[in-house]
Amino acid sequence: MEKDAEKIKKFVQESYGRRAQEQEKAGACCPSGVPSSCCTPGEVKTYAEMLYTKEELEALPQSVADFALGCGNPIAIAELKAGEIVLDLGSGGGIDCFLAAQRVGATGKVIGLDMTPEMIRLARENARKIGAENVEFRLGEMERIPVESNSVDVVISNCVINLSPDKDAVFKEAFRVLKPGGRLSISDIVLLQDLPQDIRESLEHWAGCVAGALKKDVYLDKIRAAGFVKVVAEEVEVPFLAETDKGQTRLGLRDKIASLRVKAFKP
Repeated sequence: MEKDAEKIKKFVQESYGRRAQEQEKAGACCPSGVPSSCCTPGEVKTYAEMLYTKEELEALPQSVADFALGCGNPIAIAELKAGEIVLDLGSGGGIDCFLAAQRVGATGKVIGLDMTPEMIRLARENARKIGAENVEFRLGEMERIPVESNSVDVVISNCVINLSPDKDAVFKEAFRVLKPGGRLSISDIVLLQDLPQDIRESLEHWAGCVAGALKKDVYLDKIRAAGFVKVVAEEVEVPFLAETDKGQTRLGLRDKIASLRVKAFKP
């Protein structure tokens, strides 16, 4: 099992590393030749607008705003306040970090965590372009977060926890780093029905945010088991299935998966 987990993580890391490299070269959300269920084919801006408001996108350079790999907008439910410390699990190119940084202001801080060196490099370059002085990016795994215990006000994540083979460890680590009274604000993919076995076993579909997804109730139970309380969840349509009958919809996934917005608290 541990060997399988390492194989999955290696494949996911390499897949997102290629996406970061393609973005650096082309500045596109869905680089040619890189399959991704986390991006919709066609107009990149259309996908970004499905996740974020016009005002949020206009506040960022287009090259940053266009690199949207999520399935929701955790910032929209995080209720961030000035001076708060925010941790983004699986921060990618940094879009959610930069939006969070605007809300917490100069007295606050945002930490982006990603296990892919290429993503960290891309995010740091984006931070330099924006001049985001209250954001830092750390290389590391969300199963072993390189952040002190009881030091973070809010943990956010956008379509990343489903990629982990050990979600129990992720939620336990998120609980550990949060201050008492801190909150979890995440968007992620969950299952509404069982997936075909060939999809469940496909590394491509692991990297595509589908094969590693859990049943909705199981996912929420793991959050509670980590110690979180006041768990509230809202199910919405998966944005990367909303506009096209190609790709994942051909596999009959429209009724099998959903994007879940979850908010929970550490006592």
